Amino acid sequence: MSKDVRAAGKAGEERAKNYLAKNGYEIIDSNYHSRYGEIDIIARKKNIIAFVEVKARKINSIVKPLEAVTKEKMKKLLMTAQVYIEKNDVKLQPRFDVCEVTLYEDGSVRVTNYIKNAFIQEDDHAIF
Repeated sequence: MSKDVRAAGKAGEERAKNYLAKNGYEIIDSNYHSRYGEIDIIARKKNIIAFVEVKARKINSIVKPLEAVTKEKMKKLLMTAQVYIEKNDVKLQPRFDVCEVTLYEDGSVRVTNYIKNAFIQEDDHAIF
C-alpha cells in the first residue's frame, strides 16, 4: 500500500470520527485488530455499538465507497466484531455501518454518506 493511500485512509478515518462525535457518538476504539481483520472505528450511541468501516474514494472514482465492502470484508468485520464483543463483555446492540468519504482534488476530505445497518450477517450460522 502506498504512502499516499495510507495517508488518505487515515484522513478519511479522522473525518469519520469527527462526523460521529458531532452526531452524538462516543468513540470507543479505532483500528481494532483481531486475527480476522480490522475494524476502523467502534462507537457507541445510546444502546447501540456501531462497528464502522470507513471507505474513501477520490471524487472522480467510478466505484462508490460502499461497493468496496465485499462479502469477504463483511465476513472479516463480523468475526472481528464477535471477538471484540466477547473480550469486552459488550451488552449493547451491535450494528455495522459504512462511512463513505470523498477525497477532493483540492486535498479536502469529506464524509459524503453515512450508512447505518449497511450490512447484516446472512448465513445460517449467524453470530448476531
